Amino acid sequence: MKLYSYFRSSAAYRVRIALNLKGLSYDTVSVHLVKDGGHNRRPEFRAVNPQMRVPALVAPGGEILIQSLAIIEYLDETHPEPPFLPKDPIARAKVRALAQLIACDIHPLNNTSSLRYLKNQMGQEQSAIDAWYHHWVREGFAALEALIEPGPYACGKAVTLADICLVPQVYNARRLKVPLDPFPKIVAVEAACLKLPAFDRARPENQPDAE
Repeated sequence: MKLYSYFRSSAAYRVRIALNLKGLSYDTVSVHLVKDGGHNRRPEFRAVNPQMRVPALVAPGGEILIQSLAIIEYLDETHPEPPFLPKDPIARAKVRALAQLIACDIHPLNNTSSLRYLKNQMGQEQSAIDAWYHHWVREGFAALEALIEPGPYACGKAVTLADICLVPQVYNARRLKVPLDPFPKIVAVEAACLKLPAFDRARPENQPDAE
């Protein structure tokens, strides 16, 4: 398999974790999201993903899959062990809720394209952009902190889709200097996950395109 990735992309980070947890090998194709206005906007990558975002995964049959949660669901369906979702329907819904809280509510307001639009099209100062980022992370993390179950992971004793989404979002929060003292349960989940080789290998600093 081939993964179009950027080392700091939290969506690509999710997929790297998932691939590692499933024990799947893959080749990385770096798509820099910042240099020269973003290499993701070049025609050759638009041909891969018309949305011009990472990740994109080339499946063994050559099909190109986009959107991190869809890719992770595909991996879970084609390689069932270890499962990313519990068997119980209520527990599955709770895991999906935490994952979507991150991937659908927090992340879209904080990704590179949104922040770039605030700066370039809306003419916002960097201080205002940073305040925007911090606000939405704090709002989302406050909800997550209340929803996290007794651990060591976000939804109990097994790693789930919720953890796969949480760790990259915490990485981004740390990088942008969001204070995490109000969120001890989130920090504890992150620490537990990063002890696992699959999460450690997926860290941005361990990627071939890390700067």
